[in-house]
Amino acid sequence: MLERLVARHYVTRSQGGDRYALSLKLFVLGHRHPPIDRLISQALPAMETFAKAAEQSCHLGIYERGNLVVVAQVNGPGNWGFSIRLGVRINLIDTGSGHVMLAFQTEKRRAEMFAEHEILEGEISISAAELKTLLDRVRGLGYWQGDSLQAQGVTDISVPIMEPKGHALAVLTCPFIRRIDRHASVDLDRARRLLAEAAQSLSLI
Repeated sequence: MLERLVARHYVTRSQGGDRYALSLKLFVLGHRHPPIDRLISQALPAMETFAKAAEQSCHLGIYERGNLVVVAQVNGPGNWGFSIRLGVRINLIDTGSGHVMLAFQTEKRRAEMFAEHEILEGEISISAAELKTLLDRVRGLGYWQGDSLQAQGVTDISVPIMEPKGHALAVLTCPFIRRIDRHASVDLDRARRLLAEAAQSLSLI
């Protein structure tokens, strides 16, 4: 096992060959992927500000073992809304969150994610060509916005939280629900701009 760690540059061997030490690779990885609790503590104030301004709920998803996991969630200030439970796994293939996570990765990393992907209950099949078109569009726009494939009447808005090299570290998503009564609520475009501002404030670039 130690030899494999040396081969993968996680551990270095002394010139004499009898001593080992941790390499800087772990240091770099630790700074590229900050601990979840630190990410959550920094994200929650921005999420709460968004939820109050947009009157919508939002959640934060990170990649884990082939899909995304909701690690933070904030409800809107109103009497009703749409939210996702903390700890729920979100599909990588047929959700706005997944599309954004995939869109802002290297080709190599995206292929690894596809290989690790585990089909979740209710997953809607999307062809490789259709998915590529979707991801190209997300990269061009810088966000995902579209009808939810999981819940009728919900428009998903997803924006990336970026790491220094320009790849998605996490995804901030708002399941937008449009009010149809006389309440003067924030419209979809304004909600998207507010969500983008929140994500930008958390990005590392």
